[in-house]
Amino acid sequence: MGLKCGIVGLPNVGKSTLFNCLSNAKAQAANFPFCTIEPNIGVITVPDERLNKLEELVKPQRIVPTTVEIVDIAGLVKGASKGEGLGNQFLANIRETDAILHVVRCFDDPNVVHVDGSVNPVRDKETIDFELQIKDLEAIDKKIQRIEKIARVGNDKDAKKAYDVLQIFKKHLESGHAARSAPVQPEDFQYVADLFLLTAKPVLYVCNVDEKSVLTGNKYVDAIRESVKNENAEILIIAAAIEAEIAQLDSFEERQMFLADLGLTESGVAKLIKAAYRLLSLQTYFTAGEKEVRAWTITKGMTAPQAAGVIHTDFEKGFIRAEVISYDDFVHYGSEQACKENGKLSVEGKEYVVNDGDVMHFRFNV
Repeated sequence: MGLKCGIVGLPNVGKSTLFNCLSNAKAQAANFPFCTIEPNIGVITVPDERLNKLEELVKPQRIVPTTVEIVDIAGLVKGASKGEGLGNQFLANIRETDAILHVVRCFDDPNVVHVDGSVNPVRDKETIDFELQIKDLEAIDKKIQRIEKIARVGNDKDAKKAYDVLQIFKKHLESGHAARSAPVQPEDFQYVADLFLLTAKPVLYVCNVDEKSVLTGNKYVDAIRESVKNENAEILIIAAAIEAEIAQLDSFEERQMFLADLGLTESGVAKLIKAAYRLLSLQTYFTAGEKEVRAWTITKGMTAPQAAGVIHTDFEKGFIRAEVISYDDFVHYGSEQACKENGKLSVEGKEYVVNDGDVMHFRFNV
């Protein structure tokens, strides 16, 4: 579906190290600002144990996991909204992403310089928030200027509604808050959809900690948690240095042993990928046959024809019906045929809303 998460943060907070762990693409990781100038893009496999179970049952020729694109974007500095540093380029790159992974430094290390001279993750977060909010305010103000006259003197009810909603967003941003938390109805976001507001994007705060803080966090993580408590945002604790070590290990078994020694059951990278998937309100359905077992990414709430269209647009245009087996039923009975024999295969039409984990076959005619 071409979905992208952008990794953002101040210079030297661990963005490129984290990106290297996430993808096979190798962003340069160095101890100086603006190490990443052009955005690096990696296609990240979404970990899903269900895919392995289906492979075990179906024994296909291959398995194909679903993916999300991760973009490592150049570090930001104060004044980016006015073009300082790589500001304009940075902000343009964020605008092209669907969600933001905001990395904040939550560790002390005198050998890793901080662009502002000291470790203060709340200050760092607010620096980026401010620059994004200023850019969003510019976009809001321009649209207000375009429609103000129509809204005030005309009889265009939609323009009046848009003007009122824009004023709410403007006041909210001027108060130092992100557009995503503006006190409007969900449907009111249609009036700013054309602006692609940077602070309207869903955000996951990634607290990059040292090894001793990876299980319980630290004072810096606590400060970030308090700072974002009203943002409806998720926080994830990760130690990029540990993830870099894990990424160097050759086998799955070695990685699991390494994690077990640290008291962890799952790598931070796996948690991050799953969190990014949730952040974008995505879910997975499967197709399963002798040639391949494959995971497909869809947005929550998609109907069967829309889900079929993710495979090919012709599938959606010529949709006839979908044959559906829930993942749990497939695993319980062990095969498609056994599910049929036990009445666990349902035939669904155009109104069917796909559930996470559905195993599906589509019938279509073009």
